[in-house]
Amino acid sequence: MRKHLRITLAAAAAAVLTGSLLAATAATASAAPSGLQGDFNGDGYRDLAIAAPIAKVAGKSGAGYVVVVYGTKSGLDKTKRTLISQDTAGIPGVPETGDYFGDRLTAGDLDGDGYTDLVVGVHGERIGSTDEFGVLTVVWGGADGLKTATDITSPLPQSRNELGWDVAAGDFDGDGSTDLAAVNISSPELNIFKGPVSRTGKAAALVGIDTMEETGINSDKLVAGDVNGDAATDLLVMGQELSGDNYRTRSVLYKGGASGLTPAGKVAGGYAGAIGDVNKDGYGDIVTGNFMEKSTTEPHGGLGGAITVTYGSATGLSTRTPVRINQDTTGVPGTAEKGDSFGWSLSAGDTNGDGYADIAVGSMGEALGSKTGAGSFHVLRGSASGLTGSGAKSFSQDTAGVPGSAEARDHFGASVRLVDSNADGRAELAAGAYAENAGAGSLWLFKTGTSGITATGSTTFGSTSLGGPSGLAYFGDELAH
Repeated sequence: MRKHLRITLAAAAAAVLTGSLLAATAATASAAPSGLQGDFNGDGYRDLAIAAPIAKVAGKSGAGYVVVVYGTKSGLDKTKRTLISQDTAGIPGVPETGDYFGDRLTAGDLDGDGYTDLVVGVHGERIGSTDEFGVLTVVWGGADGLKTATDITSPLPQSRNELGWDVAAGDFDGDGSTDLAAVNISSPELNIFKGPVSRTGKAAALVGIDTMEETGINSDKLVAGDVNGDAATDLLVMGQELSGDNYRTRSVLYKGGASGLTPAGKVAGGYAGAIGDVNKDGYGDIVTGNFMEKSTTEPHGGLGGAITVTYGSATGLSTRTPVRINQDTTGVPGTAEKGDSFGWSLSAGDTNGDGYADIAVGSMGEALGSKTGAGSFHVLRGSASGLTGSGAKSFSQDTAGVPGSAEARDHFGASVRLVDSNADGRAELAAGAYAENAGAGSLWLFKTGTSGITATGSTTFGSTSLGGPSGLAYFGDELAH
């Protein structure tokens, strides 16, 4: 619930500058869809969806918007983009204060036409004149990019309190159609909208899973990926479970299969997650980030943050002992210190083309000298022995070649996303600092080479450079997964 609280406080406390939201040029249409995951316009290059969830739209503070920057042979090209809000033609709803459009994002080909669709969890959207909230806005991909959308709500009454609190897409039953998973804020009910989903918003079926009843863990955050290497997508459900008289963070893997999602074992908890094959054995490995994890150098309550790697296998979770990594781990730059928030954000991708998934780790609370909360991110390397600190790199706004300069409470690295946008087999990195420029927010793009992510040639941009509004927006706070 950390992001919801942060957004609520920021929206209530800060005044927003007036801005207008205009649809920009979509990417060039292609003759046939590539079928590539993350390719909204089907041209063979993955695209990036960036949220500004508390931007003022049509005069409404906290209404929010999303911008999609399209991939090209040269990488992400900000001149080829589409701005999407509830004030955009073809998008249902109207901008309202506190909708937070874009606060949750995922992507998948829900209607099976070969184009990836964008799913926006609008958990602050009021349903009619009721006291129920939350819709899932599916913006349909196509040769001309993202143009039209459909709202989906849940018929389950227990799921109508901020539905879309988190969303994830994948083929959870292995039938070849993409399904959509969504949770809400007040119920452990996990909604599975079975694909294909028609453009009228009708799913093939709806399945409700009470994760609290089945596992003792509520549904708060969702991460989709293939852990056991079969035809079905697995789903990591992150939340809390009761331990004694207190709740602790805990996660559970739901294994996908012909009969749907079934619990397959508990793993380390946290507030961020990613799934990638870090040891190249054909099975996805689970990485969870707990930014409040105690550091080894501050055993009496230090909150430096850590990540935990739980390895995958043909049967699901491996019997291998999970590995915990923080800034005190050999090879990882820096030192674990209170408030670093190491593990606040995570993303998996192969940054150097060696076939091993690497992990980007955001440390948005990292202090740089006297600049508290300036923020940084690390890139940890995958290897035959698994995720390692060896060869790890760290980047901040004070790194040579990175545009701008670090300032206190920028929270650089609050979001990270690895994406191969130029189809060269290596993932580039996008990093967000939602608090940059008094909460306007900015995004940085980092190139990659045979040695992985590099600061050389990195660029940065914010909302206004893409035709969005000025002022408080938290641009870059969320990046579609």
